[in-house]
Amino acid sequence: MSDKFFFKGRQDARVNHTEYGYETKASHKAGSKKYPLELVVTSEERLQEVNAMLSEAGLYGDVSIDSSEGAAESIDALTALMNKKGTVVKSAPTPSRNDPCSCGSGKKFKKCCG
Repeated sequence: MSDKFFFKGRQDARVNHTEYGYETKASHKAGSKKYPLELVVTSEERLQEVNAMLSEAGLYGDVSIDSSEGAAESIDALTALMNKKGTVVKSAPTPSRNDPCSCGSGKKFKKCCG
């Protein structure tokens, strides 16, 4: 790299963001048939509950039971996908000043409701 005084770019190589756990390929959708969720539960009853949650959400997952002492559940990926917010849809824009008013009066928007 150049050591010029007016250099505006990075001097060092950019750190690859994939090492922090971000998935860069849009085709790798978690919970799909090709890329199922890897989930761990601690009991047979909890296995049935998690399988019901997966089928209700339309997701795919490999659920395994870890009944050893001190084992912890690992269903964070499922809860994150279940609690994911939907797409925000913007409502229709207000008419511009010289457009007819949307209330149906026949006047311009600026003279009626604006």
